[in-house]
Amino acid sequence: MFNSQYDCKLDPKGRLVLPAKIKAAIPEANGSALMLRMAEDRCLALYTMVEYKKLENQIKSLNINNPEQRLLQRSFFNSVTDVELDSAGRLLIPKHFQLYAGLEKEVMVAGNGTRIEIWNSENYLNNIIKDPADLSSLMEKHLS
Repeated sequence: MFNSQYDCKLDPKGRLVLPAKIKAAIPEANGSALMLRMAEDRCLALYTMVEYKKLENQIKSLNINNPEQRLLQRSFFNSVTDVELDSAGRLLIPKHFQLYAGLEKEVMVAGNGTRIEIWNSENYLNNIIKDPADLSSLMEKHLS
């Protein structure tokens, strides 16, 4: 499980070093292969292969003869790419993925349960609940 948030930097080549705690949470059986997706709210979602396969199977099970489901399939598969962690624990984020998420030198890496999110730092702050009272209210609303 992935959690917490980390201030990170992209190097000039678009490589990101994953924080040690995030990297340690990736199961050894996963190896160095990960899947990167252009996700909701203009962030990037990074998945272990097991978690990606779960999502991929849901998408593949949609009916290609249904126009809306076909559009979903096409758009999903066009928004993902495989990435590899190198020996230094870095992954190369393709340029068009960087542009989609508005990534510059300073980025936020955030654990979100089964996936890792990579954000433009300012955009991240606009997509979280900052007040603990508001968080408690939503937890009560949706978890009670």
